[in-house]
Amino acid sequence: MAQDVTYSSYLDLDRILAAQHPSSDAHDEMLFIIVHQASELWLKLCLHELVAARECIAADNLRPAFKMLARVARAQTQLIQSWDVLSTMTPHDYSAIRPHLGRSSGFQSPQYRMMEFLLGGRNRDMVSLHKSLPDVVAALEAELARPSIYDEAVRLLARRGFAIPDEVLDRPLAEVWVRSEAVEAAWAEIYRDPQAHWDLYELAEKLVDLEYHFQRWRFGHLKTVERIIGFKRGTGGTQGVPYLEGVLKQAFFPELLSVRTAI
Repeated sequence: MAQDVTYSSYLDLDRILAAQHPSSDAHDEMLFIIVHQASELWLKLCLHELVAARECIAADNLRPAFKMLARVARAQTQLIQSWDVLSTMTPHDYSAIRPHLGRSSGFQSPQYRMMEFLLGGRNRDMVSLHKSLPDVVAALEAELARPSIYDEAVRLLARRGFAIPDEVLDRPLAEVWVRSEAVEAAWAEIYRDPQAHWDLYELAEKLVDLEYHFQRWRFGHLKTVERIIGFKRGTGGTQGVPYLEGVLKQAFFPELLSVRTAI
């Protein structure tokens, strides 16, 4: 009965607030756990919105997609700000926690990987990181078989009459996107005359927002790691800061960046 619903029961707070299980006596471990748990909840919202936005773009129903993509950008702001909270942890604080983390790492987050795949940052090798979780592997493999949100945006350009080559439209979906001069030319036409293509112009800017915030999130991660552990290797086996610097160079929507030079 609705009248029996309380704030705590609706939000399932008993389970949420009982989900923190520190492995050490370190005071800052509670901070470390909560920041990462909260980030996973924001990622869940991002995925919820991005899946629906992709469906809208595929259906050429852009107005609802704009709201969803704008909401993702706002959620990404929350993810970015979480680094500010985590960065209050000093190297000494983290050193008391790190031995209890084993090889666990945010690098292993299935939702982070799914968001990368949805946006178009696809690398099948990353699926193997989750081989101990068959359901996660199946979900990521299924995502690799679908068009990314950028694939759907470019397909929409083709349906609207822009000259997008077949090799772009028929490219292997699981592979990393390769920059296309023809796709850049299509976006350039849109950017040179926004009034004639206003909804596509707005779609482009919403996608640029996603890329911009995602890169800010990555940069915040890099600087937080650098501040707390310096240049030590990550718990997940990566090189730490050098790995994160390399990831920063990866773009989801390369033509939406290069078009700014072209026009």
